[in-house]
Amino acid sequence: MPDHPLIAAVDLGSNSFRLQVIRVVNGNPRPVTTLKETVRLGAGLDGQGVLTASAQDEALAALRRFASTLAGLPPDAVRAVATNTFRVARNAPDFLPRAEAALGFPIEVIGGREEARLIYLGAAHSLPSSRERRLVVDIGGGSTELIVGRQFTPLCTESVPLGSVSWSLRYFDDGSLTEACLREAELAARAAFQPFEVAFGARHWQAAVGTSGTARALLDVLEANGYSQGGICREGLARLREALLSAGHIDNVKLAGIREDRRPVMGGGFAIMAAAFAAFGIERMEITFGALRDGVMYDLMARRRAVDIRDRTVASFARRHRVDGEQAERVALWAGRLFEQLAPDEPGLRRSLSDVALLHEVGLSIAQADFHKHSAYLLRHADLPGFSQPEQERLAMLALAQRGQLVAPGEHDAQWAALLALRLAVLLHRARSASPRLPRLVLSRQGMGYCLTISNRWLAAQPVIQFALNEEASAWQKAGRPLHIHPV
Repeated sequence: MPDHPLIAAVDLGSNSFRLQVIRVVNGNPRPVTTLKETVRLGAGLDGQGVLTASAQDEALAALRRFASTLAGLPPDAVRAVATNTFRVARNAPDFLPRAEAALGFPIEVIGGREEARLIYLGAAHSLPSSRERRLVVDIGGGSTELIVGRQFTPLCTESVPLGSVSWSLRYFDDGSLTEACLREAELAARAAFQPFEVAFGARHWQAAVGTSGTARALLDVLEANGYSQGGICREGLARLREALLSAGHIDNVKLAGIREDRRPVMGGGFAIMAAAFAAFGIERMEITFGALRDGVMYDLMARRRAVDIRDRTVASFARRHRVDGEQAERVALWAGRLFEQLAPDEPGLRRSLSDVALLHEVGLSIAQADFHKHSAYLLRHADLPGFSQPEQERLAMLALAQRGQLVAPGEHDAQWAALLALRLAVLLHRARSASPRLPRLVLSRQGMGYCLTISNRWLAAQPVIQFALNEEASAWQKAGRPLHIHPV
């Protein structure tokens, strides 16, 4: 891969927003700029799970400041990901376009396990090379990610919906640090971790690693006060617990090493870390600075080298569901050819079209009847490493609309073009055979609709396909985007 002058990763977390700009030199990242905004977006959720207007305004202001640093970078040099608060906020679909406009780049809302995968990727690159298995614990503002992996490969990933911001608001809202509230917070966190104690227990790993703000903030306090050295230890956490209870209120904590921006979420972060130590049998945890934004950066570098985790995900998912590979390849080939004639400047949508074509029949592993509905369900809800939630939603939409009733894919013409290309490719390959060879097909726009130019002689020899094309044209007519079949 030729080195690009600059690339950037943006991490929109529930506690803070982070921006990292690097220069790629001989295939390796060289830091250029790192910015952090303590937004605490997770604290801006009201009792109904809606982001308040003031929280949105603060987030948008931070994104505009990031935008000034990103100005001039091409779209493929920036990747922005959003995590738990964007996942759970009821008004996130309304807020997201405003956030993208403020940043000046698309924002991917990623699922919990995809977040865990990227966190592990960032952590693994920041740790010494080792063949031992590692447990990585990332306590964020709204969720905690757990990963067991070896070298650069995550072996088991999970996301648990508890974080330093949400737990501090729930159990330490007024800042009080009493035995009762601390114990309740620890027990609640332990209960949340309990379903994962077997999979992430000490017998599955040889070293524990903490990442992100909570782990680093706790380490700073433990080391500054002589409670622990070279990492977080169980005894050090016990001594810190006593100190917090002695203070009685978060504002009265006078420990060395505590940062003011971490003070409001220290109670929740401590309770979750203590629960993690107890749940997974951790005695000592080393800390690394590599985390989500670093994983996003390395993933972006890999994509630019055409080493995309999404390719492996698609191939693995197809194998798992016993997809007919030859049929999928035929549909993908022709869907791509037809789409390029209508929307040659839509690489992102072209990518989604190729992926869904290769996976459009995964639902057959469940049932023949209504398999397209099963395919859509699987693509919407499965854990697909490398894919954001909007990308999975796009795959599901296309899979659902590949046959039968025409479901509107969205407002943009390119989305309609992708759907038409997929439906035609599926229709033309119903015989599930490379024979008869398709003639030259020309697909073009015609007003609000489309025109498919096809050999009259070939069409006359394929009466079943001719009938199916006429039915398809009728469906598009009803949708207000006429499809004209033009034999020549």
